[in-house]
Amino acid sequence: MADNTGPRDSRDSANSGGVRTALVFPGQGAQKQGMGETWREAESWPLVAGISEYTGVDVEDLLLKADDETLRRTDLAQIAVFTTEVLAHREAAAAGVLGEVAACAGHSLGEYTALYAAGALSLADAARLVAARGRAMRVCAERSPGTMAAVVRLDAETVEGLAARVQESGQELWVANVNAPGAIVVSGTADGVARLGEAAVESGGKVIPLKVGGAFHSPRMADAAAELEAALASVEFAAEHMPVVANVDARAYTGGGRWPDLELRQLTSPVRWEECVRTLADELGCTRFVELGPGRQLTGMIRRIAKDAATVPVDSSAAFAKLTAPSD
Repeated sequence: MADNTGPRDSRDSANSGGVRTALVFPGQGAQKQGMGETWREAESWPLVAGISEYTGVDVEDLLLKADDETLRRTDLAQIAVFTTEVLAHREAAAAGVLGEVAACAGHSLGEYTALYAAGALSLADAARLVAARGRAMRVCAERSPGTMAAVVRLDAETVEGLAARVQESGQELWVANVNAPGAIVVSGTADGVARLGEAAVESGGKVIPLKVGGAFHSPRMADAAAELEAALASVEFAAEHMPVVANVDARAYTGGGRWPDLELRQLTSPVRWEECVRTLADELGCTRFVELGPGRQLTGMIRRIAKDAATVPVDSSAAFAKLTAPSD
């Protein structure tokens, strides 16, 4: 009998022909002012009230009225992005335009929406976890300040080597995201990121500071992981669910037994997004990627990784038309 708590065996997921869809969900950073307006008249909008109840946050206000400064707050940004993704997913599923969904994945925060969409978590449990995660990360970042930056024009191996040099100089700096070829994100102290920036320029790269509230996906989030552990212990993951590819190891899981540990590790480990996309395309046979939620960040990354796959960003109700286009 297959172990449903472990990684999906790629031999069981070969492409059976036709379009196999992967649902992907972006993370924090995709938020924008008025992001809920496009869904305000949708049949799924009442879910906003439920998520407000589960999280203790006025989510409708976040989606319709909150300014950019408010949405930069880690805990509020995560709830807002999660809710928008849930609305997009619910509307697309109700419209019957997703086709054969073979697997799900999410970038950082988006992994929680992926678990909900795959049937691994109820909406209530997913929302509560997102709220707990956001609070824990915000408090941890206040206790242990840090920052992040995108490194472009350099490959992952080069950036990892530069990060090691920065660490040897006594600064805290780690690779936080491997998003796509030539698109790496680092995380650490302000001094560590500045030192990495100097080294990257010398190697022909460029560093772009990110407007974030902490050194996410690095060991500086260890306290957040400790706080999130209790929240993870209070929810129930389904024993069996649609494959979800995990950020920390880029492996597909079809059962809930491993997810508490995977989510704790995710807070302090790199997001291996490029590898996640390759797992979805090469091992799980996904030929179409549908990005559900605000923005189109993942779509741009996927086009650089799985160049033969179709990509469809669904960041508004009007975008559903693209899901039924003949080219899909």
